[in-house]
Amino acid sequence: MKLLRVGTAGSERPALLDAEGILRDLSGLVPDIDGALLTDDGALARIRAAADSGELPVLDAAGLRVGPPLGRIGKIVCIGLNYHDHARETGAQPPSEPVVFFKAPDTVVGPHDTVLVPRGSAKTDWEVELAVVVGRTARYLDSAEEALAHVAGYTVAHDVSEREFQIERGGTWDKGKNCETFNPLGPWLVTADEVPDPQDLRLRLWVNGKLRQDGTTAEQIFPVGEVVRYVSRFMTLYPGDVINTGTPAGVAMGQPEPKPYLRAGDVVELEISGLGRQRQELKDA
Repeated sequence: MKLLRVGTAGSERPALLDAEGILRDLSGLVPDIDGALLTDDGALARIRAAADSGELPVLDAAGLRVGPPLGRIGKIVCIGLNYHDHARETGAQPPSEPVVFFKAPDTVVGPHDTVLVPRGSAKTDWEVELAVVVGRTARYLDSAEEALAHVAGYTVAHDVSEREFQIERGGTWDKGKNCETFNPLGPWLVTADEVPDPQDLRLRLWVNGKLRQDGTTAEQIFPVGEVVRYVSRFMTLYPGDVINTGTPAGVAMGQPEPKPYLRAGDVVELEISGLGRQRQELKDA
């Protein structure tokens, strides 16, 4: 299923994109798309049955904002340097264990919302990423196979990053990763049954119409199942938590000088095969 949330920011309603590409209203069945729903097998079964019957009300998509596909996100765990080609372009050694950092849930915006260039920024960068949505409480998982069974679904994340804040200002990466609007998410939460192999997904990103990133999750150093298993050894993952699993080559930081960092007025478009497409215009904060 392709689950999403539509409406004004903070007042989104749950919806479903059916097999014919028609937007359907789920608000009569469930209050929201969130961790509580993902653990409710009965509610998910009702959604599937209603979708199959064609009885869900149709929503007029014209002019309707698409919000993040998940409400009440618990935490956002991020994996850095998780693609062989991205590590090469940045001159970094491939890590022997996943590099873990966090983004605050309040960085999340809709897939087509405005992204703000922080005040004082000179190095705002783009990163298309596969995001994993946790569907079952996970702690001390023993195998990648077991870990994948705890995944509710997948979506597109834009891990916007300010490289000077991240790398040159001391401390951890957090200052360059948690600026306002720095995690557009969506458009859909695609349930795991519709993504048979998360290591066979193409990721692409364009800036002002120029293709900048074109990679595949097959390039991941630590595959999705291993990432979830690894993270569960250090913290408990709860339904509604999100894991951003890293970006392929092609970021601005990896380009020759002068590096084409983002500025107000730029337009970024990104997509992952089967998971949908995002588009953001950048403005100054």
